[in-house]
Amino acid sequence: MPMAAELHSALQTLIALLAILNPVGAIPIFIALTSDEDPQQQLATAKLASRAVAVVLLTSAFLGEYILQFFGISIAAFQVAGGMVLMLLAFNMLQAKSSRYRHTPEEAAEGMQKEAVAVVPLAIPLLAGPGTMVTVIIAHHKNASWLASGLLIIDILVIAGVAYAALRLAEPLSRRLGVTGINISTRIFGLVLAAIAVTFIANGLAALFPGLVHVRMS
Repeated sequence: MPMAAELHSALQTLIALLAILNPVGAIPIFIALTSDEDPQQQLATAKLASRAVAVVLLTSAFLGEYILQFFGISIAAFQVAGGMVLMLLAFNMLQAKSSRYRHTPEEAAEGMQKEAVAVVPLAIPLLAGPGTMVTVIIAHHKNASWLASGLLIIDILVIAGVAYAALRLAEPLSRRLGVTGINISTRIFGLVLAAIAVTFIANGLAALFPGLVHVRMS
């Protein structure tokens, strides 16, 4: 794959991860879960959560396909299933709702009772949930060179950095954006995510049923 194409693919993956992560939408939950922490503890929580996001996504990207092969699941089938998961997330985001696929009330209640909430539920599943895992596994499958793998690692590290920045600045961002601003941002990300989900499903169906593509072209 030419370098320009690999850079374009990496940019697409980064945008997809950013849309799924929805760092602005995670701000209210972070504030609620860390309301009894002082600023230093909140900073430590944000750091640990972002590191956990990086570890989970890197592990998913480079080991996820082998796990699928162990269970006999093809990438094409995984793309269709993953696209459906992303579409469900997108529908909830378009309505400015917190999807249970990312974060359930039970997990939120459990998190409120824990001394450390950085890993669960903040990093998993709020930030690094099924949607982001699906995206990095599919992105790694498409990689055909060391450059592409390196770019995927950079994408994941950038996303972890974005997550840290959003959590680190949660209080001032929440005051400045307000509920309306957060909801608008969530809906925009949801629209982008819906388009990405359609692409995943279409690519998966084309691989599963190549005859459909030939019929369409004819």
